Parts: sequence; structure tokens; C-alpha cells
Amino acid sequence: MKALVIGFGSIGARHARILEELGCQVAVVSRRDVEFLFVYPTLNAALDSESPDIIVVANETSAHVEMLKLAATLGFKGTMLIEKPVFSQMHALPPLPFNSTYIAYNLRFHPVIQRLKALLSMEKVFSVQAYVGQYLPEWRPSIDYRKSYSANIALGGGALRDISHELDFISWLLGGWNQVAAIGGHYSPLEIDSDDVFSLMLDTPQCPVVSLQMNYLDRVGRRFLLVNTLNHTIEADLVKGTVTVDKECEHFDVERDFTYREMHKAVLESNNVTLCSLNEGLNVMRLIEASEEASKSKKWIKR
Repeated sequence: MKALVIGFGSIGARHARILEELGCQVAVVSRRDVEFLFVYPTLNAALDSESPDIIVVANETSAHVEMLKLAATLGFKGTMLIEKPVFSQMHALPPLPFNSTYIAYNLRFHPVIQRLKALLSMEKVFSVQAYVGQYLPEWRPSIDYRKSYSANIALGGGALRDISHELDFISWLLGGWNQVAAIGGHYSPLEIDSDDVFSLMLDTPQCPVVSLQMNYLDRVGRRFLLVNTLNHTIEADLVKGTVTVDKECEHFDVERDFTYREMHKAVLESNNVTLCSLNEGLNVMRLIEASEEASKSKKWIKR
């Protein structure tokens, strides 16, 4: 299999490395002078020389739609994997000629989320409380956080978009969303122009009460869900790698690249059971924009 990775920041480099480990021949599109065997300055140049089976779109979020349209115009017909979120703002898309299009919500492949999905499939769910927080200046220690895309709303940064895994896997676990209320914005002294905190209340098809907080402020770094069902209370902690049902705790050892590797294996094997589809990724974008509208209007926004 041949793969082409667009963008060679930290996440693009990770995609390229993992695809090579899985036996793919990998080329990279990057405007920068980067250390990689096959590097092209533009997608046009790459497709002139390569015939990839898979394209991974891993440049800044604001450029995703341009890359999708360009790849379609240039006649690419393979599999497209787009880093999350799919866009910085909703866009109308022309018919895409790709064989398959997926969004890289890799945390669906986390053993904790997989276990939680299996548990909830047998339960009536009454309430879910979810939380994710990471201190932005310590998130990517090798770069100045003020120069990262996370700090720049025009590039698709902000907690609501940047940490949108929760929006995806909550929808995946609970059958989507019906309506949302939200409050959020930039409240801390962080030198960014994007939102650093967002809190959502959701009504979903399979759970009437869901609360979620997402932030760039937590010095410890936490990611967990607390679920009350008809028969059990379940705590799922992705940082600790634990699922606790009432008082019984299961532990999962998850190394850093595991979820990415499992996601790429699913893409290479055309196994779409867990992969996030383009439509599901667009539904996350609708939830993001509905949350922003809800925060501004102080009203519930329906899907």
C-alpha cells in the first residue's frame, strides 16, 4: 500500500511513522524543508509522481476543505483519512470521488472506549458526565503554545474544536445528539485568541442528560466519563486506562501509538465498524457550531 501524508507537523509525522511501521510506502506533502525520504511541496507535485492508495490530510484544520477539493479535482479515487475536526467551519462539499472518506477520531479505538461501548449496549443510560482538560502550554512542549494552531481560532484552534474527540465518541456511544445548550469562550490569561473553556449540556437519543466540559487549563491532564445506568455506575478513565463498574475495576495498558495504529489498521483493511465516517465527522461539526450558537444566544439549539 502507498500512502501520502499532507502536513508534517507533529501529528503528520506520527501518521507517516505509523504507516511506515505497518508496511506502507509513505510520501509527504510539506511546504517546509523536512527530513523524509519522499517529500513534495504541493499535492499536485505528489500526485504527479505518486499513485497513493491512501491520503492522510494532517495540515492545519482551516486548509482541510481546500485539500479535499483539490484531491478530488486532481482525480484521486482512493481512501481519504482527515485529521479531526474535519473542518474549522462547515462547508458545502461537491460529490467526492474517493473510495472511502474517514475522520481520524482515533479515540474510538481506545480499549476504555471500546469496553464502555460494549457495556452501554446492554444498559439503559440515564446520565453521563464527561470531562477533558489539558494545560495548553504543556501540551506540546517542543513548541511555543502561542504559535500553535490551537491558539489561533482562524486555523481551527480552541478547546471546542481541538479536543472534539469527546463530541465524537459521546455521539458514537449515545446515538448522536438531539439538542445542546452551552457556555464557553476565552477566560484565562493564556495568550491565545481561541476559546479555552467550553461546557455543554446535551440531550441524546440514548441518554437524556449529558454534561461535558472541555478546557485548555487543567495542569494535571484528565479525560474521563462517569455514567449512571439502570443497573450500574460506570467510570471510564482514558488517562489511567481503567473502567470501573460499581466497585470492580478493569485496567488496560495502552501505549502512546496504540489508538492511531489500530485506526490505520482498520483503514488499511477497509474495516469501517469503528472508523468515523465523513457524515459522522460533519455531524460533529454541526454540534460544534450549534454549541457556539447556544453559547451566544443562551438558548437550546436543536440538531
